[in-house]
Amino acid sequence: MAYWLLKSEPESYGWDDLIAEKTTEWTGVRNPAAALHLKAMQVGDRAFFYHSGKPKAIVGVAEVTRTARQDGNEARWVSVEIKSVEAIEHPVTLAAMKAESKLSGMEMLRQSRLSVSPVSAAEWATILKMGA
Repeated sequence: MAYWLLKSEPESYGWDDLIAEKTTEWTGVRNPAAALHLKAMQVGDRAFFYHSGKPKAIVGVAEVTRTARQDGNEARWVSVEIKSVEAIEHPVTLAAMKAESKLSGMEMLRQSRLSVSPVSAAEWATILKMGA
């Protein structure tokens, strides 16, 4: 199993929307690097759901339920389907992630503009512990 981080503006589509819908198609990613990450996702992979607006924080855990398929008219853009798994008990803020030395190499912190990024197993465990 691989781990990921998915960013969304809560005003556009937030964790509460995913909870209400149970599953969603993760569409609209138009960055080549982020699209490659979507293409690498496998069924059963887990992803942190990150609100990129206020508050900037990881708020939930989702699971990939369908691998990449074409999103729109161009073959290079893809989407995956995800479902909600569980909320993070204590949302993990961007400030808290930046302050945690174990997360210093985290892709999201190094390339903050990416809407989809990988998370290592060690980073995953650290964030889950921070949110418990």
